[in-house]
Formats: sequence, C-alpha cells, structure tokens
Amino acid sequence: MASIPERYTDLLNPSKKAFAFLAAVAQDETPRVWPIWFDYDGNNIVINTARGRVKDKMLHGHPIVAMDIVDPTNPYRYIQVRGKVVEETEAGGYEQISKLNQKYHGNPNYPKNAGEVRVTYKIQPEHVSGQG
Repeated sequence: MASIPERYTDLLNPSKKAFAFLAAVAQDETPRVWPIWFDYDGNNIVINTARGRVKDKMLHGHPIVAMDIVDPTNPYRYIQVRGKVVEETEAGGYEQISKLNQKYHGNPNYPKNAGEVRVTYKIQPEHVSGQG
C-alpha cells in the first residue's frame, strides 16, 4: 500500500470538494473515465455507485484502477492514484452516498430511486504520484 504524500493530503479532506477522475478498463479492453465523488478513510479511496451501472460492472469484473484527484482551486495540482479494489459492499451504501452528497452539495438527503441498490468500493492505493 502506498501512502499519500503530506503535501497532497488536503485534496482528500472532506472540506475540499475535489473530484476524482476514475479510469477503469472494460472486458473488451477499452478504457473508461468518469468524474466521481469520493471519500478517504485514512487508508483507502472510497467511492459509491449503483448496482448494475457500467462503473459497478467494470470495478467488479476488473478491479484495477487509476484516478486523478484534482485541486478545485488549481487544476494543474493533482495526485494520481493507481490501485485495486479491496472491498465491495452493499452494506451502508445509501449512507455512504448520503455522506458524499453532504460533502459535495451540503445536503445529506441523497434521492432514493426505487429499486436502486447502492454499492461502495474501497480502492487501496498501490502507487501515488503528484504534480503541482
């Protein structure tokens, strides 16, 4: 496991509304990239999606990812994290997306969609580098 360099830890702080850009590879070997909300638990990057979405299928089937986390006040300052999914769970999924909604929108009430199952993925950093 790689640690986040001290000079970039502010990008992981919940008070900074930094977005991560998650990259994953599909079964047909084509890459995909998404801007995503994220959290950090002190060891892992934590993301959330809905069961059955493309992100969910790709992370479940090919758990090796990369992401850039960009400073919202200076897009030339970012960290790149490469790692793997070390945990996938539906338990607490709605609570996690509500926590992320609070971070990014200032409101803990994330809309519930009928039949939607939220899933949380924890990504363990294996390589971290920064710029800016």
